[in-house]
Amino acid sequence: MRKTIVPAIIAESQRELEERVEKVREHASLFQLDVMDGKFVPNRSLDFDFVLADDLQFEAHLMVRYPDRWIANNCDKVGTVLAHIESCKDPGRIIELVKGKNRIGFALNPQTPIASITPYLDEIDQVLVMTVNPGSYGSPFLPQILNKVTELRRLRPSLDIEVDGGINAKTISKVNEAGANMFVSGSYIVNADNVGEAVRKLRELLGEEV
Repeated sequence: MRKTIVPAIIAESQRELEERVEKVREHASLFQLDVMDGKFVPNRSLDFDFVLADDLQFEAHLMVRYPDRWIANNCDKVGTVLAHIESCKDPGRIIELVKGKNRIGFALNPQTPIASITPYLDEIDQVLVMTVNPGSYGSPFLPQILNKVTELRRLRPSLDIEVDGGINAKTISKVNEAGANMFVSGSYIVNADNVGEAVRKLRELLGEEV
């Protein structure tokens, strides 16, 4: 299964979005947009009518109280929508809104059991496991959450399992061993003095050619 390193983008304005994407665009094939409404999580990011570069691939991590509203207005901007199961009053409806147009997945907060999404595993393309409490760059990594990754891999061997939170050169090997194949890194990549070197180090630790 292909392993993918995904830089996470937080932005409060179109200018900041473009600057952060430009910094990392040569070093990845997929970028995660951290969408925050200030309600589901305390912070805000990309809660404006943003425009994306049409030559890049994006997924949207929706840390918002009403994911259906965001999907209705923005679904066509991204290739994958990742809605937090905690904010989905009707997860089946969220799947219906996205399926056939984009890839769809659910995100899990650290305290949320995987039982909350197991009824939908055959209908979704991806699961995002949070190994930090969501909402900002730089939160501490919670290694005990990796048990969820291992269990998800057992339940659905072909599922794209993504881990987000505290991914850096010290933690990525543990996440890889647990069974993830997608690795979201925010501050370690985006705030690096040398983005290319930071990404190269992560790929090396995954056993990929660099």
